Amino acid sequence: MLHEYKTISKPVENILLKEKGSKFIGYAFPVNSEMELKGALEKIRLEHPKATHHCYAFRMGLNGENYRANDDGEPSGSAGLPIYNQLLANEITNVLVISVRYYGGTKLGVSGLVKAYKECAKITLEEAEIIIRELETEITVQFNFDQQNVIFTLLSKFDAKILNFETFEKCEIRASIKLAEKENISEKLSEMQHVSFDFND
Repeated sequence: MLHEYKTISKPVENILLKEKGSKFIGYAFPVNSEMELKGALEKIRLEHPKATHHCYAFRMGLNGENYRANDDGEPSGSAGLPIYNQLLANEITNVLVISVRYYGGTKLGVSGLVKAYKECAKITLEEAEIIIRELETEITVQFNFDQQNVIFTLLSKFDAKILNFETFEKCEIRASIKLAEKENISEKLSEMQHVSFDFND
C-alpha cells in the first residue's frame, strides 16, 4: 500500500520560453482538490486575458488516477499531452502545469507546438522543488482525565499533530498521524484501559 507520493512544494510562476516570436509562459501549482485546481486556472486566465491559449495538464490522486490534458484550441494532442507527459516523466501527482501562449505571427506546426509545450513544461518543472509527501489520517482518542500524559507522550512518539483537545469527564483528542503509523498506534492504544479511538478516514 502506498503511504507517500511525489509532488511540488510550492507554485512556480512566469517561466518564459520564446519560440519563433511566440511566447510561452509556464506555471506549476500544487493542487489537492478540484476547487484549488479551478482557482489556479482562473487566476492565470485573469492574469493573461489577452493570451491566445491557456493549455494545461494535471494529475491528482495517489497514482495520478485523476488527470486531464487540455489543448485549449491548439491542434489535438499538441499541447496538453506534452505537458502531461512531463508530469509523468517527473513522477509527480497533485500538480497542475499551465502553459500560456501569446501567438507571435509565425505558425509552429504540430511538431513545433509539441516541442514548445513540452519544453515549456520541462523548464517550469525544473524550477520546482519536488518533495515526498506522506499520507496522513485523522484519529480521535477518548480517555480519562488522569491519562492525559500517557496519551500525549504516545502521540508525540508517533509525531502526531494535535488538531483539537477537549477535556470534560472524558477527554478527547483529535490528531493527524502518518498513515504508515496507523497500525502501530492502534496496537498501542488497544493495550490501554479506558481508552477508545477511531480513525476518521
